[in-house]
This record gives sequence, structure tokens and C-alpha cells, in this order.
Amino acid sequence: MLNLLGGGGNKGNQLIQIGATFNSLAATITPMFVGALIGDITKERVLSGEVTINSVNPVLYIALGVFAAAFLILLFIPIEDPDENRKKRSEIKYEHSPWNFRHFVLGSIAIFIYVGVEVGIPGTLNFFLADISDKGASLDPQKAAAIAGFVAGTYWFLMLIGRFLGSLVGGKVSSKTMLTFVSIVGIILVLLAVLLPKNITTLMPVFTGSSFSMVQVPLIALFLVLCGLCTSIMWGSIFNLAVEGLGKYTAAASGIFMMMVVGGGILPLLQNWIADISTYQASYIVILVGLLYILFYALIGSKNVNKNIPVEVE
Repeated sequence: MLNLLGGGGNKGNQLIQIGATFNSLAATITPMFVGALIGDITKERVLSGEVTINSVNPVLYIALGVFAAAFLILLFIPIEDPDENRKKRSEIKYEHSPWNFRHFVLGSIAIFIYVGVEVGIPGTLNFFLADISDKGASLDPQKAAAIAGFVAGTYWFLMLIGRFLGSLVGGKVSSKTMLTFVSIVGIILVLLAVLLPKNITTLMPVFTGSSFSMVQVPLIALFLVLCGLCTSIMWGSIFNLAVEGLGKYTAAASGIFMMMVVGGGILPLLQNWIADISTYQASYIVILVGLLYILFYALIGSKNVNKNIPVEVE
């Protein structure tokens, strides 16, 4: 919808980045808020009976309230299609489909991978920091959950910053250039996170449940958090490149893209399986391969080689 309102191209990408900024705002606040609410609920307190499942009820009630508010907003606010002259999709029979365009097919794969990368980086990082065993980050058991939630929230905060910056430059810098640059930087950051030993630490400002303080965390956590700046503008750039030149097939392509977000549920499973049988750092090989594919798409796969297919509405 935002890409359509912007007329595609750089302007469409700019509007997508603006919309995504609000998405990142909620994603930033949520893990920090939840971490602050349940950060002091440790395994020892649960086993001793000091706390029960009812201790996390406030989080569940808040989630229910958010879903209810979203339902009411969508129910009572009409959202009209900007293309009022378009026929009903069910009445239109086209000779081709979005799947006949190579750059769209490769872009769909890129979106599938991207969502997995976007979710997998902070998700596994959260598990790593909260794990108080030798396999984890070996943080203070009393504060590990709160620290992990805040650090993961920082990743989403940087996505918020990145999308805001992307909305400022999106009208001037091409989607291909933006996607190429952030993919390369992301690859470098993940490589550092995989190769550096976890016992090298750095200080990060963290809200531990009662106050802000500087906390020692593995340096690799900082590199992974910085990936948020890179993943922030990937969705808009990939979408913009994949639907460019599709014309009358754009609506169908957008629907297919929405289905490809399932990658956010599949790739993290693969990553966490590797983390279980090996190490958390080794699991980021999945992220690295994903970023390499996204770089390939930016440089080569996004080129429309099917311009001979008519896309104008007759």
C-alpha cells in the first residue's frame, strides 16, 4: 500500500521506511518492558515457590489489551483502496503472474530469508545472554533475563533509528545502493560475532529492572545489536526492488510477499537447533548465509530480465 501511494521507485521505498519506523518503535519497547516486568523471576525463585505463573499475568493482560485495541481500530476505521478504478481481482484473468518475473521470484526468497535474519539475530542473542550456563554469556543469574531483554530491545531500537534515517534518504538513494551497503556491513558485523571469543566483554547501558547501569556483556553482543541498523531498511529495499516493473501484477505480488514472512518462524528454528547441538555463535552461520544471499539479490538478482512481459492494464 505504501509503495503504491509513493508511486514505486525511491519515493515508494521512502514511505515504506516511514511506516516501518512505527513498527520498530513497538518492537523496541516490548522486550524492554517485558524484561523489566519479569527480569527478577529466576529459576531458583520459581522452584522455591516464591513466584508462580501468575507473576507474569500482567504481561498477558497487556498483550490482550493491545490485540483488542488493534481489532477495534481495524473494525471502525475504513481503509480504502487508492486505486478506485481497478476491477475486482476475482474478475481479472491475466496471461502471466508475478512468478514469471525472475527478480520477483528471487526477491520473494530474499524476503523469506530477511525476516528470518531480522528475527533470528535478536532472538538467539536473547537466549544467549539469558543462558546462565557455561554455554551462555555467564551473566549475573539474578539479572540475566532483564539484561537480555534490554539488549534485544536495543537491537530493535537501532532498527527504529535505521528506518528513520532510511525514510530521510530513501527519496535520494536508490534501493539497490542502500541494500548493497547494509548487506556488506551486516556481513562484517556477523562475521566478527562468530569469530571473536565470547569472553571479550564491553560495557553497555542496561535497565536491570530497577535502574540503569553500565553492564559487562560479551563484545559479540554489541556487534549483533549493531546489525539492527543494517536490517532496518532491508524489507523496504527488497520489496521495492522485487515489485519494480510488475505493473498490473503488483497487487498479487504484494500478497505473495506477505506469505513469505513465514521465514521468520522457520529460519530461527534452524538457527536454534544449531545452537542446541553446537554453540550460539556457530548458529549465526545461518544469519551469515542469509545476508550473503541478500547481497547477491541486491547486486545481481534484483535486475528485471523479463521486460518483454506486458504489465500495463488494457
